[in-house]
Amino acid sequence: MFTGLVEEMGAVVKKESGGSSSFSIKIRGEMIMADLAVGDSVAVNGVCLTVTFLENNIFTVDVMPETMRKTNLYLLKPGEKVNLERSLRAGGRFGGHIVSGHIDGIGRVLSRTREGNAIVFSFSAPREIMRQTVVKGSIAIDGISLTVAAVNEESFSVGVIPHTAAVTTLGLKKPGDLVNLEGDIIAKYVWKYMETRGGTGGLTLANLKENGYI
Repeated sequence: MFTGLVEEMGAVVKKESGGSSSFSIKIRGEMIMADLAVGDSVAVNGVCLTVTFLENNIFTVDVMPETMRKTNLYLLKPGEKVNLERSLRAGGRFGGHIVSGHIDGIGRVLSRTREGNAIVFSFSAPREIMRQTVVKGSIAIDGISLTVAAVNEESFSVGVIPHTAAVTTLGLKKPGDLVNLEGDIIAKYVWKYMETRGGTGGLTLANLKENGYI
C-alpha cells in the first residue's frame, strides 16, 4: 500500500524486453535506495512493482503484459523521469490517501493553465474512472495523491501547487501526454455498494449524503 506522496523522481536507465510482451526496467534512485531490498514493493509512476535486483543506486523491476496494457510504462525511455514511492510501513506517516498501486486506466492531459501560483490540469479518463470520481475526492495521477477540483462526464481537473510540480513528473507534463490513473479505493467500494442498490447516476455529493457517507 502507498500514500501517493512521491519520495523522489528517479530516472530510467534501461528497458529490456523479457519476451511474451513483458519487459524489465532499470531505474536509478537516491533517497529510496537507503533501505531498499530485493522483494520490496515500489510504486513507479503509481504502478506497484517488485524489486528483483539491486546494484549500487540502480534497481530492477519486471513489468508483466497485463501491466503494460493498463499503464503507460511501455512508453518509458532511458533518461525519462519517473515518480518513486516505497510501500508504506506499519506506523509510518499517512499524508495522502490509500493508493494500492493497481492502475485503473490511462488518462490524457487535455490542458495545462496557470491560476495564481498553481497549475490547473484537465484530464480525460475512461468512463469507469469518471463515474467514481467526485469533486473534493482523491485520485492518484502517476502515483501522486491529488484532490479533484472539478468533474464533468468525460474529464476532471486538479490544481497542483508549485512544490508538487517541482518534485514530481507532473511539472513536466503537457497536453497530449498520457498518465496512469487510480481512483479512490473508498469511492470504488461506495460505487459498488450503490450499484447493488440500483444507483446509476455516478458519485455526487448529493447521493453520498443521501446514503449516509457524508
